[in-house]
Amino acid sequence: MYIPYRFRYGFSALFGGAASLVVVAGAHAQGRLTEPASRVVLCTEHRNMDCPIDLWRANAMESGKFFPAVKGGLLDMTAPTDIQSAVPPQDGHIAGSSVRGNVPLLDEQTPTRWTKIRLHSGAKQTFKWEYGAVHLTRRWNYFITRISWNPSAPLTRAQFDVRPFCTIQNEGQPYWDPNANLMPSAPTVHVCELPKRTGYYVILAVWEVANSPMAFYQIVDAMFEEPKRTSAGPSP
Repeated sequence: MYIPYRFRYGFSALFGGAASLVVVAGAHAQGRLTEPASRVVLCTEHRNMDCPIDLWRANAMESGKFFPAVKGGLLDMTAPTDIQSAVPPQDGHIAGSSVRGNVPLLDEQTPTRWTKIRLHSGAKQTFKWEYGAVHLTRRWNYFITRISWNPSAPLTRAQFDVRPFCTIQNEGQPYWDPNANLMPSAPTVHVCELPKRTGYYVILAVWEVANSPMAFYQIVDAMFEEPKRTSAGPSP
């Protein structure tokens, strides 16, 4: 199901009783994008050269939620009783930022540094998340770099379209209500329509947790090709 990008951000406010119900994602909270395989996943598979990263680290690329926000302490205005955000990744460190230990290597950015995943312009694309542990989830957002982006420059907010091209959102709230149904299936699979692009672009996939200040960030280095052509039937 596709959900319009319609949430706004506000500053934190006090709300009665919720503090006693806060459950923050623990030390084993983790997840990674395996289809299309993210930059860090390709490192674990030795398909990205000179990138010695293990599976635990690939699962732990965790930073503050609500990208492209630049500050923490924000509330999700579609679910104001969710846990307010921590500080999201800084510009230039979007790929390698993690509260579990930054990985500056992942922030390297040139046209040839990373192995590219071939995708088809405008196609319906499967996105598959696998988890070390699942958590109550508010949404997944998928961003892409602008048509005019510079692949030789660091990844910054200005390099990405402001709005995600796909958002999958869970509406249930409050998050502590068992009937909210915020626990994702494992693995989680989404089908999103890709933007029309040709050449090298970066996709940023963000998994936002409802009962935590955090989100998980995965970068996909994609080489967009022309759409697949379907074979025409015989002429009448």
